[in-house]
Amino acid sequence: MSETRALPVPDGLAGERVDAALAKLLGFSRTFAAEVAASGGVTVDGRTVGKSDRLEAGAWLDVTWSPREAPAVVAVEVPGMAVVHDDDEIVVVDKPVGVAAHPSVGWTGPTVLGGLAAAGFTVSTSGASERAGIVHRLDVGTSGLMVVAKTERAYTLLKQAFRERTVEKIYNAVVQGHPDPLTGTIDAPIGRHPSSDWKFAVVVDGKPSVTHYETVEAFPSASLLEIHLETGRTHQIRVHMAAQRHPCVGDATYGADPTLSATLGLTRQWLHAVQLGFRHPGTGEPVVYRSTYPSDLQHALDVLRHG
Repeated sequence: MSETRALPVPDGLAGERVDAALAKLLGFSRTFAAEVAASGGVTVDGRTVGKSDRLEAGAWLDVTWSPREAPAVVAVEVPGMAVVHDDDEIVVVDKPVGVAAHPSVGWTGPTVLGGLAAAGFTVSTSGASERAGIVHRLDVGTSGLMVVAKTERAYTLLKQAFRERTVEKIYNAVVQGHPDPLTGTIDAPIGRHPSSDWKFAVVVDGKPSVTHYETVEAFPSASLLEIHLETGRTHQIRVHMAAQRHPCVGDATYGADPTLSATLGLTRQWLHAVQLGFRHPGTGEPVVYRSTYPSDLQHALDVLRHG
């Protein structure tokens, strides 16, 4: 069954892209809005428009779409996903590369929630059903530590801790070149990339984003950094380092040198969530969890160190 909506373009959306406007007006994701436009489902004053066309105030907008089924958690074992800690309130996992935090439209690969379900874990029911228990995420292409809430209390307290920025999130990254200064803070707003649906960028009207970094080890062509995130935007480290012209090694999406990536045997960005610290939602005591590098990242580091 198709659904339709017809409405005038409000003054506040004048000049907005079609996909951004649909996201605001109808609650679509930008990806779904782009798909609706690509299928010819959006007309303005009777003329079919694309996702990047701009809207004029007062124009008549007609939208026709077929609702998608909500993604659901499917219990599937995730090889290589280790449980670092488990108790009545939380479970902390070491997420491998190629695994999403939770199901989403268009993603058919493994998920943390699916892996936990397959292993017999029960998590909090708070949040949307396909994201139940998820209080933060890691990119599919980023490995490392994630905490998942098992109770409603844990979910509420951990969400609050992430919102108030009291969670210590430490990453290690290998970036191209040598950041100058060797230790510093990048404070630059991040938003959707102006010309790519799948990327983010430093943009004037983006969300406040703060990344603290310190050079741990320098190599002729790259540097190993310790990174503390003050905010948690999508692709934040990758975007901020690329904006400094020091993209994560192996990160083709954000401009990494493919020759160096091949030399190091990398097929993804060298980025790993190595440490996670917070007040335990059950006891209130501070807890810290740590992770070691997966084999592909360790191999790349060994090549950089020893040639």
